[in-house]
Formats: sequence, C-alpha cells, structure tokens
Amino acid sequence: MISNKYEMTTEENIFCAKRILVDSVYKQANLEGIAVTFAQTQDILNNVNVNGITPNEISKVCCLRDGWHYLLDHLHKPTDLIFMEELHELVARFDVPYQYLGRLRTEDVLISGTSWRPEIPNADKIFRRLSELAKITDDTERALSIGLYIMRAQPFKDGNKRIGSFAINKELIEKGRGIFNVPVERDGQFKAMLVDYYETDNMGPLKKWIYDHCLDGTTLAPKIDAMPTKETLTARLAENQEKIRMQERNGTERTEPDRGDR
Repeated sequence: MISNKYEMTTEENIFCAKRILVDSVYKQANLEGIAVTFAQTQDILNNVNVNGITPNEISKVCCLRDGWHYLLDHLHKPTDLIFMEELHELVARFDVPYQYLGRLRTEDVLISGTSWRPEIPNADKIFRRLSELAKITDDTERALSIGLYIMRAQPFKDGNKRIGSFAINKELIEKGRGIFNVPVERDGQFKAMLVDYYETDNMGPLKKWIYDHCLDGTTLAPKIDAMPTKETLTARLAENQEKIRMQERNGTERTEPDRGDR
C-alpha cells in the first residue's frame, strides 16, 4: 500500500500545478519521444517560433498544454471512461486519425519493448474496473492504481500513457496529494519498469518507484509510525507491569506506620 506523500489543499495543489505547467509539459513531451528542451517548451507555449522542432511536434506539445488546461478546469468530474475519452480527443488529435479520437480501439496494438499484447478493450469491463479502483481510500494509492491501469489496458489506439498520466494527476491534485511527472533523466528507467508491469500485471514495484522519484509537492504529509512488532509490544507490556509493581511497593512503604513510635 502506497501512503500519501504530500498534504495540501486543492487550491494549493492547483497553484503548484499552474506554476510548473511548462515543466510538466516539457517532461511529458520528452516521455513521448519529443526531444524538446525546457526553454524550447516555454517558447512553444508562448507562441514563439522554435528552430529544429517540426510543426507536428509543436502541435503535440500544445496538445499536452491543452490537456492540462482541461484537467484543471474539470477537476471535480469523476475520473471515469467518459472523462478520459474527452481528454483523449484533446491530447491525441495529432497522433491518430479523427475517427479514433475519444473512441475505444477495436483492433490489436503493438507495445514497444515487449511481445505482450493487451486485450481488445471492453467498455463495461473498463467501467467496472475503474469503479472498483475509485473505492480505494488512500488518495495516492488510488491515483496511481487508476493511471497505471489505463496505461496497461491501452483502451485507445494511441496516447494511453498520456491519458494514464493525466488521470494520476487529476486524482492527486483534486485531493492535494502533489503532482506526477517523470524526470527526463529517469525516462528510460520508467519505461523499462512500465514494460515489466505490462508483462507481469504487478504494479507494486512501479508504484513504489513513482512514489520515490516522480511525485512533487510543497507540504509533506505527516508520517505514520509503523505498526510495532509483537516482540516490541511484549517488551512494552512487561515494562509497564514492572512500573505498576514499583508504584504499588512505593505506596505500601509510604502508608505503613513507623513501628518504632509505638
């Protein structure tokens, strides 16, 4: 179980997300194979011409920005399939033909780095699974579970990693639990662990890695002490019992009359 790393208000988390929007788009673009620098990303989002970046790549960077704007404007909508379909129409419009935007795929897809293939998505099955994951009480655990599930299920023809990332961030920001971004220098490690998760369907190690390296915020959540072991509880009980016996003995000595005064 992944505990909460940050504890902010929703308003504080929204402020942080807007403040580092360029950085988030820069990191997401690189994760998608668009080799832009932070400065180039900033120029693109400010409508400045950038040399060395193709018009298609510039459009994809702008799509990521639009995805963030949509997320922050619809933060309190359910993180369900309808939300993700609407988001997909924005962020993938330069990746797939129009007829595939916001629609579940109906054919197989290839996954880079593995021979594993996801099954053809079924809307009812995805709806039920998302409803189950939405019941997870821990905010960070729920956010990562929903986002990673979408990445592995591959419901759309393309852009599933982006949709999963936005789903994680929506859940985190709404509850004040920080922001998810993969640092550019850890891009390769994230993708390798993602492939391992795809093949094993075990998201535990990837969740822990994300918690350690990919979550950011301003106010750390208070740490919860680990549950004491049986040996520790036994030792504490013995110590308390000894203290009680000492107190009883001391009380007896104070109340016993002085026989020498008789």
